[in-house]
Amino acid sequence: MPDLTQIRALIIDLDGVLWRGDTPLPGLQEFFGLLRRRHLPFLLASNNATTSPETVQAKLRRMGVEVAIPEILTSPEATATYLLERFARGARLYAIGEEPLRSALQHAGFDLQDRADAVEAVVAGLDRKVTWDQLTEATLAIRAGALFVGTNPDVTLPTERGLGPGIGALLAALEAATGTQPVIVGKPEPHMYIQSLEHLHTPPQSTLALGDRIETDILGGKRAGVLTALVLTGVTQRRDLERSAIQPDWVFEDLPELCRALEGQAD
Repeated sequence: MPDLTQIRALIIDLDGVLWRGDTPLPGLQEFFGLLRRRHLPFLLASNNATTSPETVQAKLRRMGVEVAIPEILTSPEATATYLLERFARGARLYAIGEEPLRSALQHAGFDLQDRADAVEAVVAGLDRKVTWDQLTEATLAIRAGALFVGTNPDVTLPTERGLGPGIGALLAALEAATGTQPVIVGKPEPHMYIQSLEHLHTPPQSTLALGDRIETDILGGKRAGVLTALVLTGVTQRRDLERSAIQPDWVFEDLPELCRALEGQAD
């Protein structure tokens, strides 16, 4: 097992790690207090394409934790960065997604179009008011050769009544209509982690990805070559871990156990 003393920075998932819904998970304030005290830089990295760094910052503030906007990376910002590596500012895009995605793309300098004509890429994030007309425009653009990009692959979305369709379901519809697989920016693909490493200026072998899902957080971390830790306060439970081929470097019951491990290594 790797040594926790080599950790110089963390990439941290949100839901299931820091909170569940609107409820902070035990040890949240103590965890961030430890990171600040140990001068461990971190980046909060979320697949959620319907949230913004400002929303995440405000939510943590209500929970008694202060973080800066540059310490937060959501899939809309990661997607915009990915596209800037491939297209010039001003490139014409067709986007399906809610305000945080559209805002991130516009802030990056892209020209969002209402029709498929002559767009260079189709970008799809979760949109809970998506229409058949939007799917048609996206299909026409992809069939005409536009790059097909998805913010993240989550096929389901938790609701108060159970699991509803996530962006992965919408991507599957577009893939079926076009015969084209999307490029995924969010976890479990490595792009968000690679961007996080560039932001943190730390090598992968001394950076820890902390998450609650083996099939996204842990797999994405492994694909990026970073160390991984699973907390059992979210989606993945110990019984899931026992039958999974994906195994993290560490497993912790919750944030307090992680804090004790980090403190113990520091002694």
